[in-house]
Amino acid sequence: MINRREFVQTTLGAVAASFVTAAGASSQPEVKGEMPVNQDTIFELRQYTLRGGKREVLISMFEESFLAPLNAAGAHVVGTFRDLDDPDRFVWMRSFSDMPARAQALATFYEGPLWQSKKAAANATIVDSDNVLLLRPASPDGGFLSSSIHDGKKEEIIGARIHYLGTADPASFAAYFDHAILPRIVELGAKPVARLVTEDAANNFPRLPVRERERVFIWLARWPSAKEEAAFTARFGALSGWRDAAPEAILPALMRKPERLRLAPTATSVLR
Repeated sequence: MINRREFVQTTLGAVAASFVTAAGASSQPEVKGEMPVNQDTIFELRQYTLRGGKREVLISMFEESFLAPLNAAGAHVVGTFRDLDDPDRFVWMRSFSDMPARAQALATFYEGPLWQSKKAAANATIVDSDNVLLLRPASPDGGFLSSSIHDGKKEEIIGARIHYLGTADPASFAAYFDHAILPRIVELGAKPVARLVTEDAANNFPRLPVRERERVFIWLARWPSAKEEAAFTARFGALSGWRDAAPEAILPALMRKPERLRLAPTATSVLR
């Protein structure tokens, strides 16, 4: 029988160790005095739609059987979450040092004997697993920060906003976000932990589909509770004029409301 406390401590330590980098401190308001801690350059945001009542089954299977082998293969599990707005949705993130390492890590895990012996049971809980975005840091300081890995309180949640860019240039959108939106987010009480954009490289492990036609900018943040995230959302929604100075080229990306995720970290989630 697995010792949960020992398992969590071992897993968090191993993953956190893989994130340490000597990068300099960022000049952005939410990272002042901090360093990016994830040296990986490739990320996946994976949203699974599950069969009714099967989320806890998959989470238990994931924690007990898949988490440590994924990390050992080089597919670093950044976070695992329950979607607070859908009882049949499991959301998780993993990262890789680069695209060639991604292909190698996924081949190691999915072609290995462990997955082969358990994939039928895992897949039996899943309706769809193709809602996947392939991402990279939006800037050198856009990856996960030192405050991303800590002993969070049980009620804390991670929120994500997915902006669909269309034809807007990701670098231009990221620059506008950092200048015009990020300071407001911080002022309103959110604690941003990462900013990511679509990775343009082709999917080099096609057995696992990704949404290759989608171009996105994602920011993730932490709130003390779902109630405070809701209060932040209401306050931000009441702001006026924040798009007035936006460059015309990125306006289409600001016209569509971003997708909002409210995520409760599981017991073994590194990001919490």
